[in-house]
Amino acid sequence: MSKLPNTSASIFSVMSQLANEHKAINLSQGFPNFPVDGRLLEITNRLLIENIHQYTPMVGLPSLLEKITTLTYKNYQRIIDSASELLITTGATQGIFTTINTLIKSGDEVIILDPSYDSYEPSVLVAGGNPVRVSLNDDYSPNFNRIEEAISHKTKMIVVNNPHNPTGKIWSEEDYQNLETILDKHSQIVLLSDEVYEYISFKHQHISVNTRPKLREKAIIASSFGKSLHVTGWKVGYLIAPKHLMKEIKKVHQFLVFSVNSISQHVISEYLNVVDFDEISKMYAKKRTLFQDALRESKFEILPSEGTYFQVVNYGEISKKNDTEFAKELITKHGVAAIPISVFYEDATDKHMLRFCFAKTDETLLAAAEKLCAI
Repeated sequence: MSKLPNTSASIFSVMSQLANEHKAINLSQGFPNFPVDGRLLEITNRLLIENIHQYTPMVGLPSLLEKITTLTYKNYQRIIDSASELLITTGATQGIFTTINTLIKSGDEVIILDPSYDSYEPSVLVAGGNPVRVSLNDDYSPNFNRIEEAISHKTKMIVVNNPHNPTGKIWSEEDYQNLETILDKHSQIVLLSDEVYEYISFKHQHISVNTRPKLREKAIIASSFGKSLHVTGWKVGYLIAPKHLMKEIKKVHQFLVFSVNSISQHVISEYLNVVDFDEISKMYAKKRTLFQDALRESKFEILPSEGTYFQVVNYGEISKKNDTEFAKELITKHGVAAIPISVFYEDATDKHMLRFCFAKTDETLLAAAEKLCAI
């Protein structure tokens, strides 16, 4: 008997495979195609010959834990206890899965805001919980009337994602105030805050739950070095949570992966001494501007991208086909791969939107834009 009977190959796999078959420019899956920082490679090469190839402690490499506590204080002025409030995970996805399967039991309800990243609902289903999907507003801001209406005595968790994948939306101060008001009324609810793109924001500064005293005592925050340092294949992330929640999460984590890749932890720990996250954000801001400017002469409507490395466009002036069909046509006829936004909705809401990833070389982005402008 399947725990995920309605789950098939992800849209990311489908589009990437189709892109490979047709030799299309792949702006679908969210991974960079440019080299990592040379300093990171130098550290990796140097440490590979060291005696660092055995298990690290279950919670994470001590030096990396301390670096994260320093990073968290520097950026969010939050003091965390590395021994009891921090956990290194095999990417943020494993951290999210572990959190949900620790804190959600059979029959519990979890509110997920659509469009939503595709790992949330399966994690809830495997835990025996019931996902309750609530649509964001048309501008992709949270609709707190809908959220509050969706809450019942069975609601045990709300999952938020900021900066938001797939739309690039960033939550405002007012959004967080509204969320705090709701959670004050419903003390049984914990917050899972997916902040894997926290260091990629543009005009509006990312507001982390780490900076919200009212929220962080009932919140689990997921972060990703894969996204922040563009080493997605390393699969290293971390969770920050209050001691009473982290204690339970660690119990499940130790039997799921026990400890995370030792080499990656050692390298990242040393790399954090030299990397500047502000420069990473500036680099992606330049790529966003380059890609947007290159699309100005196209028939695509360019929506705001406030954070992440994703750009959403509306193709309504080009075609009336549904977004999945148009995305496939874009690959087979025009040589560019994107992700249709409808797949991020429970009810497959189709507003003729596509998501492009601009974490690519400038040459790749310009070549893709040339093809898109020719449509």
